[in-house]
Amino acid sequence: MSNIVRDSEVVELDKPAYFTFGDKVLAKRTVRNDGTYAGKEIGEILCRKGEVGYVVSIGTFLQQFYIYGVEFTDTGHRVGMKRKELELAVPRDEIGDIPLPAELPA
Repeated sequence: MSNIVRDSEVVELDKPAYFTFGDKVLAKRTVRNDGTYAGKEIGEILCRKGEVGYVVSIGTFLQQFYIYGVEFTDTGHRVGMKRKELELAVPRDEIGDIPLPAELPA
């Protein structure tokens, strides 16, 4: 039992959320249903390592962690994941400014 990794020392909520709505992310590991995903069997794969998804919601868990609702494009599954389970698909320094719409003629 001494090999169990606990996150009890980590408190993410004292900083802004790392990911934002619409961020394109990659799963850092394969995630299986632990029994909380309705309509799927326990142990069934919800997303695979390297699968691409987009952040569609941001919540909290245990007043300690941000939970990112990620919709994976290949499977259509929407899975709640911690920051340590995700990485940006495109590094922030490679993302250009969002262009503004052209001004409408008067």
